[in-house]
Amino acid sequence: MGRPLEPVDATAGLRHATVDALVTAAWADHHAEVYAFLVRTTRDPGVAEDLVQEAFLRLTREVRSGRSPTNVRAWLYRVASNLAVSRGRRLSSALRGLVRMGAPAGTADTDDVPEAGYLRREGRAELAAALERLNRDARVALLLSSEGFTGAEIAAAIGRSELATRALMSRARVKVRQHLESAGQAR
Repeated sequence: MGRPLEPVDATAGLRHATVDALVTAAWADHHAEVYAFLVRTTRDPGVAEDLVQEAFLRLTREVRSGRSPTNVRAWLYRVASNLAVSRGRRLSSALRGLVRMGAPAGTADTDDVPEAGYLRREGRAELAAALERLNRDARVALLLSSEGFTGAEIAAAIGRSELATRALMSRARVKVRQHLESAGQAR
């Protein structure tokens, strides 16, 4: 005899269709701007494309698990900025490791490492250093602000009240300005 028939969940196909429609709509609405944000952040279109795909993959996982974000745009920017920051940390660690192993940064030996090209192209070292000194929420808030997000959207993205977000951003801007002034970079 054959196997007994298993019950079919008729709503499973509908759930996947809804998930696919939501993610497809989010891709159409936000892909270009999230990609542009990541290109400016990483200064590497290939890396930006990888990170934007990872961000949308994570969105798909969130929606499929029933945790659809209320503000998809803000959620995507938060995930994208976190991915860029994490990648930057990994690259920085990898380059420091190469230097410790005896290969000076920027030599031909590091040309085999794609991350070395990324680090060489980083043109705003002082601004990057100033942003790196900020805590994650302050850094993300300033980056989202530079992308035109409203205070409410930034607050939702970093999980703080609007008032706390304004105070955080004000303090972060002062710290960045002080760092740039001390480095002789501010106007």
